[in-house]
Order: sequence, then C-alpha cells, then structure tokens
Amino acid sequence: MSNNIGILYIVATPIGNLSDISLRGLEVLNTVSLIAAEDTRNSKVLLNHHSIKTPMTAYHEHNEDRKATFLLDKLVAGESIALISDAGTPLINDPGYSLVEKAKQAGLQVMPIPGACAIIAALSASGIATDRFSFEGFLPRTSAARKAVFERYQKRQGTLIFYESSHRIAKCVDDMLAVYQPTHRMSIARELTKTYETIVTGTVEEVHERVMSDANMQRGEFVVLIEGFDKKQHKADGLSAENIDVLKTLMSECSVKTAVKLAVQLTGQPKKLLYASALELNDAD
Repeated sequence: MSNNIGILYIVATPIGNLSDISLRGLEVLNTVSLIAAEDTRNSKVLLNHHSIKTPMTAYHEHNEDRKATFLLDKLVAGESIALISDAGTPLINDPGYSLVEKAKQAGLQVMPIPGACAIIAALSASGIATDRFSFEGFLPRTSAARKAVFERYQKRQGTLIFYESSHRIAKCVDDMLAVYQPTHRMSIARELTKTYETIVTGTVEEVHERVMSDANMQRGEFVVLIEGFDKKQHKADGLSAENIDVLKTLMSECSVKTAVKLAVQLTGQPKKLLYASALELNDAD
C-alpha cells in the first residue's frame, strides 16, 4: 500500500474517567489530521482535558453515509483520521461500521487503538463467568420482547451482557425475575469509572430487590450481566432423580407443555424448573 494514503485509526476513549486513555491513543489524537467524533461537544471535553488541538468533524448515525464519503476522500488524499465515539470503543453499539466497511473495501488501512470498553470492564469485575459471553446491545423496549430474549438465552451456557437505560432498568429486572429462577446469578454495573460507580452481583431476586429499594440504582448508565446456564449446577440444585423419571415418563406420552403441567401436580416442583428440565431432556434426545 502506498505511504501516501492515510490511515483510519479506531481510537477507544474513556467511558467516564478522563484518565482512562492509552498513551498511544493520546499520541494518535495529537498527530492525525482530523478526528471524526460522534458528538464533537462531548469529545471536546476529553480533548481539552488532554490539551489536544486537532480539528474535529461530526460523524454520527444521522450522517454516516454522507460523511463516510468525505472521510474516505481525505484518507485517499493522504490524511490520517481518528474515529472516536462518545465513550469507549467505537462501533461497539456506536456509529462507525459503515465507515470501516467502506475503508476496508477500498483497500485502506484501518488500525485499532484499544482501550476502554464498558462491557469488558463490567465483565471483568462482576464475578460472573468470563469464558464465554454474548453481547446484545440494548434490549427491546417492550416487556414481551425482553422476556423473549431472556427465554432464548435461558438454556445457553454463555454470560448474557447488554446495556440498559435508567428509565427502563426497573422494568427490565422485573422481566428477569419473571423468566429466571430467583436464585440465578447476575450482576449490574452502574456508572462505570465515574464518581458513583456501583457493581452489584447476586441472585436475580437479590439484585431485583436492590434496584427496587434504592433510587440511585435507577439512575445512570447500566451494563447488565446474566450468568449462563450451568448444566452441572442445574443437576446438583435441580430436580431429584425421581422427579426427572416422572417427567421423562410423562414426556414419552404427552407434549412438553402437558407433561410439565402434570409434573407440577405430581411432584410439587416449580413450573419453571420442570420446564427447563424438559427442554434439557429434549436437547439431550
């Protein structure tokens, strides 16, 4: 590739504390020709804090296509550009994919400058399993759609991670309590790296109680983590062998729905636990 073509840098910026930016990130922001920022007003606070004078241009979801052409022309002309979002790593639930895609298609060099990312920060300090996880961005706005997401992930083994807003967090934990067992583990990370940072880890029931009883736990920006399905733990804390045998016998003669309904009457076990076991037995078959 010709040295006359500029580089598109993807620069991670702080998610709260303005000191959480790498030395390399500061060097890039100081030396590029232009900074493409999601909101120049927000980014100006960071640049002023670190005495960075590089000019900025707005690049956000409402002007992505038009501005991408403008930025690509500058890169081809030899100018290097830094892409930043309001907070954290660009493209992670933020604008930027369109520009990076077009730059790669055009054969331009795209270079990541790693740093802060809210989902990774929350996961690392949560005490929830880190070996496998899925990120869902922001969940749907309606209760029924959120519950559908939780039901879809109930039987998956990886940790579910998503963002939530202050005006929906209470309804969100209500929906979690309606779908998951009260003893299922989860964590909420609030206002990460900021003055009122709070990370609460416990059972769904405990976290629900904390959110509902503490008005501060309904303010700010949230990362929510729900532990994945643990087959070993499920077998240890779930149904007895006798209850499983009852469920298996019923499932051999009835639909899952009917088998679970009858098993509730015969065993006295919770419907949620029986239904989860029935799905596991189906998967095993």
